[in-house]
Amino acid sequence: MLVLAGCSAAIELSQPPNLYLDGRNYPEQLVPIALRVVDPPIFFMTDREPVYENGVVTDYGTGRSNAMAFGATEVRFGAVDWPDLVARTHLGQGGRISRLEVQELREIVRFPDIPLEAERKDGRFEVLRTAQADYDRHAKTFQDAIREEVRRTGNGRILIFVHGVRNEFDASLQTLANIWHFTGRRSVPIVFSWPAGNNGVLGYFRDRESGDFSVYHAKEFLRLLAEIPEVEDIDIVTHSRGTSVMTQALRELVIHHRAKGRAPKAAMKTGTLILAAPDLDTGIVRQRLLSERVSEAFEQINIYVNPDDVALRLSSILTNAPRIGAATDKDFEEGELRYLRKQALIHFIRVEKSIGSDSHSYFRANPAVLSDIVLALRTRAFPGGELRPLEEDPDLIWRLHPDYPLDRLPDLKVDVGR
Repeated sequence: MLVLAGCSAAIELSQPPNLYLDGRNYPEQLVPIALRVVDPPIFFMTDREPVYENGVVTDYGTGRSNAMAFGATEVRFGAVDWPDLVARTHLGQGGRISRLEVQELREIVRFPDIPLEAERKDGRFEVLRTAQADYDRHAKTFQDAIREEVRRTGNGRILIFVHGVRNEFDASLQTLANIWHFTGRRSVPIVFSWPAGNNGVLGYFRDRESGDFSVYHAKEFLRLLAEIPEVEDIDIVTHSRGTSVMTQALRELVIHHRAKGRAPKAAMKTGTLILAAPDLDTGIVRQRLLSERVSEAFEQINIYVNPDDVALRLSSILTNAPRIGAATDKDFEEGELRYLRKQALIHFIRVEKSIGSDSHSYFRANPAVLSDIVLALRTRAFPGGELRPLEEDPDLIWRLHPDYPLDRLPDLKVDVGR
């Protein structure tokens, strides 16, 4: 069986980032009081096919839905109370690791099916006013729910997570709960979950097609979020094939806003973009993302690569094209990395000694990688400085060693950029 991004098993609280292992740096006092709980809310937007029991949505499967659904759940951390969970956040290997359990799902709004009904009139092909009005009513319900959570917590920043192939719905919620907790819970966490999880030899290809199916919904999700006045910034963490879903949506939004005469970053409210183990064709990245200058919409883009990524090796063989998540300096033209870093604010970060079963899922399981993701999202700092002390290789790819950043541990007395 071909496995390119396994995430089907139940997920526990990850080993704490190296950043927190000396008992400091976790911003406990900065966590909003409403979120100092062991069962915080995690939100989701999905176009997976719903699973019903007695007329109530209880899960989302691998099939596709023509309608987006927005909802929420609580992810319960296996801790007695908040102080106990904070203590676990500072424990190292062999410590008490909490199980993450997804509680009952609550579907808040189900959008109308796409495409909306349209008609041709006077040479134009436009959505019917009644259909658009119905869609807008559902969009307002979604936006009002996010607005209420911003008011409740004081968090104006959004943290989005987009999973890869072979990923079940609950696993994406658990993964985001991990990342969001370790970054200090100072954002509204939302999973964008697309219809992945197909099994069998052809499962990877079925998931890839489902990812393309979800691009329009991803674009609408981002558009509606950015239109909420209370939303200040939108950070995005994507993994594996989820990078394709989200970057295609971002590309289309950048083109749309430029055509309207708007600055993409201001219109989209986008902050930091993280591409972890991206299952993206290197040539397509150049032709579609770099040529369209998608990085203009972000403060910075961090791309984590691992030449030993087993899953991306298989993907490269199957597609007969190199994957950028397994890139080495030989995959770039002379001077290209320097240009990308200086002009496009794109940073390539090489993960060292991540092999075997962890060679593709390191973004969640590797304490060093998780430390850098936390630092990037908390401090907004570029690699190489005091707050993100990555080391630079001669090929201009940043090096992330397994002990990072213990030997150069920053003292984060306050969060930067808030």
